[in-house]
Amino acid sequence: MPLLAAAEVKNAGPGKHQDGQGLFLRVYESGAKCWVLRLTVDRRRREIGLGGWPEVSLADARRKTLEHRAAVAGGRDILAEKRRARVPTFREAAKSVHEAHRPRWRSDRHAANWWASLEKHAFPEIGNMRVDRVNQSDVLRVLTPIWTTRPEVARKTRQRIRTILRWAMAHGYVQFNMAGEVIEGALPPMPSVKSHFRSLPYSKVAEALAVVEESGASPSAKLCLRFVVLTAARSGEARNATWDEIDFETCEWKIPAERMKAASEHRVPLSEAAMDVLDRAKACHDGSDLVFPSPLKPGRPLSDMTLTKILRDVGLSDRATVHGFRASFRTWALEETDAPWAVAEAALAHSLGDSVQQAYIRGDAYDKRRKLMDQWADYLDRL
Repeated sequence: MPLLAAAEVKNAGPGKHQDGQGLFLRVYESGAKCWVLRLTVDRRRREIGLGGWPEVSLADARRKTLEHRAAVAGGRDILAEKRRARVPTFREAAKSVHEAHRPRWRSDRHAANWWASLEKHAFPEIGNMRVDRVNQSDVLRVLTPIWTTRPEVARKTRQRIRTILRWAMAHGYVQFNMAGEVIEGALPPMPSVKSHFRSLPYSKVAEALAVVEESGASPSAKLCLRFVVLTAARSGEARNATWDEIDFETCEWKIPAERMKAASEHRVPLSEAAMDVLDRAKACHDGSDLVFPSPLKPGRPLSDMTLTKILRDVGLSDRATVHGFRASFRTWALEETDAPWAVAEAALAHSLGDSVQQAYIRGDAYDKRRKLMDQWADYLDRL
């Protein structure tokens, strides 16, 4: 027999108010009220929301209760049906994954590229399909045209589709990942091609810096490139450097963990030549805390293409990349110094050894790295 009257529903206080047949009214401290039906489905107790009061009246809630109980008695899984009714499209699922991962990506460029690859290759084919409708042939229709002609693009696209479908599996929208092993046999083996960043012989680095110095690039960009070379840093680390990271007394640049590839703070000992670059960079000050601000967008760092454009403009882009100067430094350290392997690797902020070795290596060879960076600056100066 029903236990509630319409007036009781209207005046019900916080808590659960039973109406029989598994139906009850849940009232929150805020005063909000909603109807909940408790059923046993596949020997498991489930709770199904029937809507809030007063939008769903007591009579409506009782009617829904009878309908749901009849459906369960007939062997239907009401919860599964509700879940399927709100299954997102592939594009909607991709948006959820993109928003979830974006805070941990190191750059806006990566986030933009992640989405752009799906916009170009996946969304035209499967973007508007519900994720539970995407099958092997749909994924293959996306990948096959680019699998052999643009293997690296195809690999990343498949990886992103797989990540999205893995998210869909975790939320119960799909049972299998249609971009996973189920399509392995339909795709030809992808050749393992190891490509490296173009880099100059270390004996040509000083000459390249001299050519850059005479170019028409902005002072901020030229100084940033010189700083990258002298510190063997990554482009993004230097372009986003701020003055509060520089200790002029100890000649040290302390890069915070959130800007490092390995997500741990990195100390860079600065040679006299690197300190000279910083002194000259003070003339580029635009009111922000950036060491190398963009001359076109005050308060913003140089873009990732700015340094590449310098190499292109002076005719070096076919032989060198900005990242390739790290390889030039590493080769010089190997062939021209007696620096231990670990010291040279630490200068590049690389992880040392495997996980077991890393557990025991607690230092960063800072003093030895200072000597190495001074040697690198002296070598370039002599040339």
